[in-house]
Amino acid sequence: MAKASLLILKVLLTILFSVWLSLWLLKPTRTWEKKWREAEEKAMKTVFNYNGLSFAVYTFPFLALAMVGFIYLELKLRTNQMRPERKLISALSNPIVVNRYLGILTGTEILLVFLFVTFLFWTFYAHISNDFKKMMPTKSLKLSMWQYKVLKVATRFGLLAEACLALLLLPILRGMAIFRILGVQFEVSVRYHIWLGTTMITFATLHGAGTFFTWGIKHHIQDEMWNWQPTGRIYLAGEIALAAGLAIWITSLPHIRRKHFEIFYYTHHLYVIFFTFFLFHAGDRHFYMVFPGIFLFVLDKFLRVIQSRPKTCILSARVFPCRAIELTLPKDPKLTYTPASIIFVKIPRISELQWHSFSITSSSSVDHHTMSVIIKSEGWWTNALYNLVSAKPDREADQRRCLPIAVEGPYGSASADFLRYDSLLLVAGGIGITPFLSILQEIASARSNGRLIHPKRVLLIYAVKKTQDVSLLNPVLAQLLNVEQNYLKLKVFVTREFGNQTVGEVLNEVSQVKTIDFDTSTSKYAAYGVENLLWMAAIVGLCSIIFLVLLICFNWSTHFYGEMPSGRVMTVPSSTTDLFLLCSFVIAIICSSLLAIVLRWKRARKELLSFSGTPIETTKPTGVGIDNTLVEHEIHFGGRPDFRVFCKFSNETEGSSVGVFVCGPESMKESVAFTCKLSSRAFRVDSQKRKLSVSFHSLNFTL
Repeated sequence: MAKASLLILKVLLTILFSVWLSLWLLKPTRTWEKKWREAEEKAMKTVFNYNGLSFAVYTFPFLALAMVGFIYLELKLRTNQMRPERKLISALSNPIVVNRYLGILTGTEILLVFLFVTFLFWTFYAHISNDFKKMMPTKSLKLSMWQYKVLKVATRFGLLAEACLALLLLPILRGMAIFRILGVQFEVSVRYHIWLGTTMITFATLHGAGTFFTWGIKHHIQDEMWNWQPTGRIYLAGEIALAAGLAIWITSLPHIRRKHFEIFYYTHHLYVIFFTFFLFHAGDRHFYMVFPGIFLFVLDKFLRVIQSRPKTCILSARVFPCRAIELTLPKDPKLTYTPASIIFVKIPRISELQWHSFSITSSSSVDHHTMSVIIKSEGWWTNALYNLVSAKPDREADQRRCLPIAVEGPYGSASADFLRYDSLLLVAGGIGITPFLSILQEIASARSNGRLIHPKRVLLIYAVKKTQDVSLLNPVLAQLLNVEQNYLKLKVFVTREFGNQTVGEVLNEVSQVKTIDFDTSTSKYAAYGVENLLWMAAIVGLCSIIFLVLLICFNWSTHFYGEMPSGRVMTVPSSTTDLFLLCSFVIAIICSSLLAIVLRWKRARKELLSFSGTPIETTKPTGVGIDNTLVEHEIHFGGRPDFRVFCKFSNETEGSSVGVFVCGPESMKESVAFTCKLSSRAFRVDSQKRKLSVSFHSLNFTL
């Protein structure tokens, strides 16, 4: 029954996606333009009017796709209890292009980029060819033929920016992350948001520059640029939107984002101004094409704010020698998550606005009441947190003072992808070890319970600058010290120090950590995770219905009160229509959020874990009794890892598939991807005998 339901949902998803994609492909054609005008004329005679028709045709198909997708993911999550099957197209997920400037591109990404670029070419060609056939220069500007062509080309660049804008917000959805339907997680899909944003702002700049150039030739800049027209395109609104978009893009450049994160973070909130004035500039007819992404993003944003309330308290913190801390947080025992999931946290004592993402280092299969994250002191926010946690209290009573924290998430894959491989090769650099800590604990738990036969071998390559960074392995000391389970092997590379110690000696030296317990008597709540996906689908449907009802009310009131004695209908300024669309959306979001708040507090009162009465025990490994030999593990000083170890590891492995997971600096990811690419080619000859395959996965972390 479950398989049949999943199959039906897959077919429905395919149909909805095909409909939505067909709309974008047909929209530039003259045939669609003619049919659409006829449909608008018929809709104008009903309460739906043209804006109701636009919402139903351009916006709702994608919202329906999202709702069906959420139902599909929830059903898949409930029924997917066995090891995921190997994908026949797994080769497409391997690196094809490894470049310093382009980064790491897989076969799937190259294919999707090619299709999207082809779509942009088609959209531009279809529109510009129709424009050149008409050849009706603007009389008010008295343009020559070439000037008219420049203006039309600039106008069509704006449509290309609109196409990019329609997809811009989809990769950064969290609770409503529809990319999970394709198996793409939030931390990976962020790069697509960057690509789309750069492409969008490029086309938008060309659109604005071409328009200003045409005005400048005819000396109309002063007349046009400050013009707020009652109908049609509002040029001033477009200029404000472009300025806001450029500010967001400039502060998102890697150099600024890494060294001045606060500037990047706060400037990004200009998206409110950008989308508002884009609506006034492009008009509601164009806005409905990009509305699905905005609709889901704003709704997702409100639901995430609700989810992060009320705040909880940190149970305990462990301070590592490498200026890193591990925070242990309470969670609902019913909350489960896959390894390598991430959470977003906010510490009000540091900042009431800033949220930062971190990989969960614990496993929900092991720790039922708690979850942990490791945070290394690298920037202003993390330094403030480290100083706040590790500072000595002025009075003894302050030692256990509650430290409030808001938690959002966890967000992760619906299934553990690493379980489908016979062998795992984990490559980590510095704080990039954090997602692998949860993976190793999950594997150890499953093997001890007899629930897991794969992976049979795990090789962990860990590169650090100094020996004190090895202390981050403390959460998996139990797995490293268990000599009976010889499936796990560790190779440590200390790049900036020299020595001759063994792994055991280094672990003994750096594994002593300081534990700080906090008073949690003032807090009654624990993290419970994101809402049920079926609940998400219902909220999207409810918000859509409320918005459509408000549109119908607006159309009815406009027709009833706007009819003049002569029988003609008063023309409503386009900015008024746009403003009502905006107000209708805000009201729909508020109504849906109120329902979410009621359900949230109802669940908080009945289901959330209360830990104020009974303390939660947190068991953490210590460095006592570490065997100095640990001959199964290796440590190397004064050099970086030689990733040609892939070849040796593949020969040693007993299985037919090797999963390569890497998390660390971009240079490390590129090196591993390049080696994996070469290894895959070298293994093709051997694969005819042993059916050997190598799959590459890149994980992200937040500094």
